[in-house]
Amino acid sequence: MKSPRDADQKSRAFWLKHLHQWHWISSALCLIGMLLFAATGITLNHASQIEAKAEVVSQKAQLPDALRASVEAAKSEGKAPLPPALHDWVQQQWKVDVEQREAEWSDGEVYLSLPRPGGDAWINVDLETGKAEYEQTSRGWISYFNDLHKGRNSGVAWGWFIDAFAVACLIFCITGLFLLQIHAGNRPITWPIVGLGLVIPLVLAILFIH
Repeated sequence: MKSPRDADQKSRAFWLKHLHQWHWISSALCLIGMLLFAATGITLNHASQIEAKAEVVSQKAQLPDALRASVEAAKSEGKAPLPPALHDWVQQQWKVDVEQREAEWSDGEVYLSLPRPGGDAWINVDLETGKAEYEQTSRGWISYFNDLHKGRNSGVAWGWFIDAFAVACLIFCITGLFLLQIHAGNRPITWPIVGLGLVIPLVLAILFIH
């Protein structure tokens, strides 16, 4: 017959095994993401002290008369995707992905904004003259990773990654909390250190954030 102590030890061993397993798996999944987000947290916090020189590239082209006429005939009001013919011409002319992008249509002009992490871009087409211009601005790698940190103009796939990364971080932290609970009996300083992690940001927020 098993004693209550044996049952407790078996239960403890069971939870330790599974908690350790989930803890190391979640830590492995979110390790690179945590390094990236921690590093960009520093660069974002000191963004005003880190100079970023913007590089601007501007290119101009002329729409063929037949294409200009077809686009002018198909022009819309407000926001609408580029017509297929203009869409194909833009991609061929400047190797720019404009899929699922909506342009702003006004009298005699089409303007397409192409924001992206670490920079910006736009295309402007004058339907009266057929003159088209493409301008791309790049602010460097630090700005690129800062925008990835914020999920700015990074697309749906990156948004899914951030959600999955956040779940992995939650699992890592929660399993770590349960492991602290299990080992706290042999480490009396465990909960004072955990409490310090709460008290420090709380005091800073109360005293210095207005």
